[in-house]
Amino acid sequence: MAAGALILTMAVSLAARSRQFDWLDPYRAPASLIIGEALSDTFAWNRLAELSDTFDHRLSGSRALEQAIQWEAEEMRRDGLEHVRLDPVMVPHWVRGRESARVVSPVAQELVMLGLGGSIGTPPEGLEADTLVVGSFDELDARAGDVAGKIVVYNVPFTTYPQTVRYRTTGASRAARHGAVASLVRSVGPKGHRTPHTGALSYTDSDPRIPAAAITVEDTELLQRLQDRGTPSTIRLMMEAQTLPDVASANVIGEIRGREYPDEVVVVGGHIDSWDVGTGSTDDGGGSIVTWDALRILKKLNLRPRRTLRVVLWTNEENGLRGGLAYRDRYADQLDNHVMMLESDSGVSRPRGFGFSGNRRARETIEAIASLLTGIDADRVGPTGGGADIGPSVRAANIPSLSLDVDGSSYFAIHHTPADTMDKIDPAEVARNVAAVAVMAYVVADLPDRLGR
Repeated sequence: MAAGALILTMAVSLAARSRQFDWLDPYRAPASLIIGEALSDTFAWNRLAELSDTFDHRLSGSRALEQAIQWEAEEMRRDGLEHVRLDPVMVPHWVRGRESARVVSPVAQELVMLGLGGSIGTPPEGLEADTLVVGSFDELDARAGDVAGKIVVYNVPFTTYPQTVRYRTTGASRAARHGAVASLVRSVGPKGHRTPHTGALSYTDSDPRIPAAAITVEDTELLQRLQDRGTPSTIRLMMEAQTLPDVASANVIGEIRGREYPDEVVVVGGHIDSWDVGTGSTDDGGGSIVTWDALRILKKLNLRPRRTLRVVLWTNEENGLRGGLAYRDRYADQLDNHVMMLESDSGVSRPRGFGFSGNRRARETIEAIASLLTGIDADRVGPTGGGADIGPSVRAANIPSLSLDVDGSSYFAIHHTPADTMDKIDPAEVARNVAAVAVMAYVVADLPDRLGR
């Protein structure tokens, strides 16, 4: 009797679970159609290659970025997207200029370096100073009496990006507080092939501003070994970096208008700007093209959801977040009608699914939709989702948010480096990313009831 009752209970539970997802059945055929279309060719990869090969890097303030923005708007119109527009944004204009770093004693040796975005330059003739290599902020503070007049070198091995990047973003001000004349940071990424990683820094208002650059893992370890032998290095640093007045840029927006609830919006997107090294193909040309192509495919298949689908290609994510902030402010009175926002900014390698942030009911729905992606192994739903560009809007209106979750095992090896180029990207993986975004975005936009309610 006990065994029979258990079997009956399990059968009833399975039947109830099956009925629970009956609402998903009408989406199985469209999902299959979307996946088939996305995997049928290499359109998205070819478009990403055209972006990368034609416009080179796209740092905010550059002519190349603005040319790429105009090209994207024209191509969106050719795709048949609706209400294509450029929302104006004023962005920072930082220029790298010439730069170099060289050990002048105890032996002469060139260092491979990249100035950090937003850094000031050195005097025109450069500056020369002894180095002090430290492994943490605690060690810096403990040796505060040794810092004055030195170039502080942070030798902090890469663990995770959030843990390690603070030495790049705040290291210069922390060193300047104790009298340093410049700051060098071990590149924020795993050991590679003597490749430097740039990125933005943030100066404080209360500390002196000093020049700051990233050097390679290998060169940082060289300086550490010299110091450990009792022969700290003297470095000659020259940087022409300067910040010019803000310039005009834009977020690129295209839509598929909803057939029933056009004022309710599902947003997908990535950022179009990049650092001024490499071609920004992975960060974040891939994310912008993948999310854009999701709408192109839905338009081609004549799949018009109940709600409006909007792709936003953000400007100035890398050194200011002006695009994300401007979007929040421009659409402030419409954010309550944003049903969901999705960002792709972790590369376009093999997709695994999505990260999600939202209420329990919304999570259950997202997990059900993700099950439609089992065939391409992209059905995972992680504990948190979001992104830098959607963050301001998400926080302002408590909008459910997703991030595309991909295999990131090689991402930080090329992140913010000259190695971020098109040859690192696999056409088949790009197509699977398009399929995952298109299925998720379409079903969320077409649900009879709004996500999470």
